[in-house]
Amino acid sequence: MANLIKQGYALLEETSDSAKLDVEILLSFVLNKDRSYLLTWPDKLLSDEQLHSFLQILVRRIQGEPIAYITGIKEFWSLPLSVSKATLIPRPDTETLVESVLEQFQNKENIRCLDLGTGTGAIALALASENPTWNVSGLDFNMEAVTLAQLNAKNCRLPQVTFFQSDWFSNVEANKKFDLIVSNPPYIDCDDHNLTQGDVRFEPDSALIAKENGLADIKHIATLARSFLTVKGQLFFEHGFAQGEDVRNILTGLGFDNPKTEQDLNGHDRITWATFLNK
Repeated sequence: MANLIKQGYALLEETSDSAKLDVEILLSFVLNKDRSYLLTWPDKLLSDEQLHSFLQILVRRIQGEPIAYITGIKEFWSLPLSVSKATLIPRPDTETLVESVLEQFQNKENIRCLDLGTGTGAIALALASENPTWNVSGLDFNMEAVTLAQLNAKNCRLPQVTFFQSDWFSNVEANKKFDLIVSNPPYIDCDDHNLTQGDVRFEPDSALIAKENGLADIKHIATLARSFLTVKGQLFFEHGFAQGEDVRNILTGLGFDNPKTEQDLNGHDRITWATFLNK
């Protein structure tokens, strides 16, 4: 296997910044073993079937397909989440949103939380895993994503989290109120050159692209969220690195109090949140 890893690395290094790690993950996936197994048994030979499977998925990775779509699994907040091409791949930057929420709601129990555009259910499940008393729901327009999120709730042993299909608030009960609404909505402009690079080439456009320079869905959600938030309820967005000021202005214009923007792991504006005072 050591030679196979070396050969795979040589083939992949031009298209991946983490070529050796990628090869090890793919090989572990084919063998159904932990990566430590590769180090323990470097001389082990693959069967013809295993070798064929490995070469097939290595080609997919060389062509740029994300590891998570190939293996069907992505870890988020230490939770192993199933992923599919119907959803975005959960990213470390989104953990910043979870951290921001936990900081603002620390030691608070029985919080009613809604995750808009839940995808794999990553945000909702992460919050529920830290707060067993919270009432957490997630919704998505894509029924395939809803089914996937429900599977993840089951696999992560968080059956108290409910997921349902809705076009933003369209299927949320009109008299329902939440202490906390979170969303990682589409926020990329349709002309953004980044759409032709990296993992996003393989991810669903409906989960990535928004009109009005990427701000249309954020405006829509913030406008409607006012009817679904409790007094002093809070609204959290993930957004693009250059959108912090715009999102703060949107929230201020809609009557939200003192919006704040926080940075991601790379020091870029990524999370903006505010309180709705229901004046």
